[in-house]
Amino acid sequence: MDAELRISAAPFRDPRYAPRRLEVDERPGGEFVLTNPTPYSTEHQTMTSALDRWAITAPDRVWLAERSGEGWRTVSFGEARERIGALAAGLQDLGVVGDRPLLILARNGIDHALISYAAMSQGMPIAPVSPQYGLPGANLARLAHACEVLNPAAVYTEDAELFADGLSADVLADLPVIAGAQAKAGHTPLERLYRERPAAFSNRPDQHAKYLLTSGSTGLPKAVICAHREISLNSAQIAACFDDPDPPVLLHSAPWSHSLGANAILHMCLHRGGTLYIDAGQPTAARFGETVRNLRDVQPTYMNMVPAGWMLLVDELERDEALARNFFSRLRLMQYGGAALGQATADRIQAVAVRTVGERISFSSGYGATETGPTACNVHWPNARMGMIGLPIPGTSVRLVPEAGKLDFRVKGPQVTRGYLGRPDLSAAAFDEEGFYRLGDAARFVDPAEPREGMVFDGRLSENFKLASGTFVTVGDLRIRAIGAIGGAVTDAVVCGEGEAAIGLLLYPNPTLDRAEVETAVRDGLSRYNVQAGVGSKVARALVLPGPPDPNSGEITDKGYIAQSLARAKHAEAARRLYADPPSSDVMVF
Repeated sequence: MDAELRISAAPFRDPRYAPRRLEVDERPGGEFVLTNPTPYSTEHQTMTSALDRWAITAPDRVWLAERSGEGWRTVSFGEARERIGALAAGLQDLGVVGDRPLLILARNGIDHALISYAAMSQGMPIAPVSPQYGLPGANLARLAHACEVLNPAAVYTEDAELFADGLSADVLADLPVIAGAQAKAGHTPLERLYRERPAAFSNRPDQHAKYLLTSGSTGLPKAVICAHREISLNSAQIAACFDDPDPPVLLHSAPWSHSLGANAILHMCLHRGGTLYIDAGQPTAARFGETVRNLRDVQPTYMNMVPAGWMLLVDELERDEALARNFFSRLRLMQYGGAALGQATADRIQAVAVRTVGERISFSSGYGATETGPTACNVHWPNARMGMIGLPIPGTSVRLVPEAGKLDFRVKGPQVTRGYLGRPDLSAAAFDEEGFYRLGDAARFVDPAEPREGMVFDGRLSENFKLASGTFVTVGDLRIRAIGAIGGAVTDAVVCGEGEAAIGLLLYPNPTLDRAEVETAVRDGLSRYNVQAGVGSKVARALVLPGPPDPNSGEITDKGYIAQSLARAKHAEAARRLYADPPSSDVMVF
């Protein structure tokens, strides 16, 4: 207890946030509209405007870095401006620049970033799809469907041999291919484009900058239109959350086929003149060693990872004082996304911070969707409480409308998409009568008497169901409380039981623990949970899944939560075993 008190009493290192501001319009019937009136800059309204600024004012500062042997390959803002101009001229010479996008089959990397900004500098949209669409063993049907939606004009791949399976797809047969490495006959080597004389940038704020595929909880890919102005202003809104003149330093691995990695990290870093170290590690036991290796070299000021990554990192920080000292030396802000992070894991990380540098580091999350820039809300004040989605960011309004006993969460702001490529029907249906984008999620106040204390995610409105008895199951609330009771042994849960006699859970294990440890924690945690749960919320059965959720299958949505219906379908066999009678030996019965 003394240790817990010492940690909670430790001061926060200054995260350099701007003052928290909120206007609350409480309407009849329990509806609220929350608005953040903080001003934000409109200086940059194209994807290349900030690059022009930093190429002049900080030409030698490193923008991007990627591993090259034991060292790092880097590109400064000045170098990036020249190379992007050359690539833009090369794309013009190939005759592919126009309204149709450049399809990108590549992992995160410097060349990937440079050709992306080159295309966007000419008003040509980009369409980065998941690398899994083209890597060995890819399901080419997914790539074919993506191309039907996107209608690309050309393809960029980082390595024509590595992505040979994807490039062999019939839908790409007649498209020009630009290859960063191992170009085949008929391909254009990227190096050839780098030799062109730089072209002038001609993009405009209202032009489409990129198309990002999103399925939400439906599993049916749609292409979200991301215009130059929308992405640029979302970065400006995030910057306005801070009173911080220093450029950020980040290490990050989220793929640029998703809005978090592409917009909230890569472009936010460019907007603020920061440095992004591209991390090829992954939050798995087999791949996380690369992230640890990189963190021995890099001293980030801002760190954002999925909960599985934080679970792996805390073990390393606890046993390696030198790593911890390097990691916390300049760190001002930690964030998580992609799933719920248990309070116990966050507290362990804070304990290492206090022991190492004598301060807590503000640790929080945000909320949004591909359609909202992605950032609509975040926690922009010192925080150590997990589960928060915060308050609207500057220039954003959130409408909370009572529906089915919850508050339906809707967003309006300059970062919100105009709709979906080629789907005016879906675009129109996505907005309410006041022009707020409907996410289909619910939120609730931490303290209903004081909205300034922020909000927490309250589940998908469409995911709730009834048991065979007619009892209504509130999936989001149950899921959060159950995994909170279990603690750090699991990263998330799928709630089952529609039409069944009782509730069951499929649980994603903490990758750092063996199965016996996870199952022991699940038994103990759910036993405690059931003591406090109401009759309609008790968990009757649980089963630990073999591994973490797969974001490339749509199991994790772009908003960072488990797509419950898709996850139940993907794990249909596990769900069947969950309710089999008699239960198999790996099913826990309560």
